[in-house]
Amino acid sequence: MSPFAVSLPLKILLFFAVDGWTLLSEKLVMGYL
Repeated sequence: MSPFAVSLPLKILLFFAVDGWTLLSEKLVMGYL
């Protein structure tokens, strides 16, 4: 296993996790306001 093959899926997962949290927090903020 090359380091690249390991790091690429992790980066994609991290990106989606951050994106998902951003969307979720925006929805929560909109819901409270």
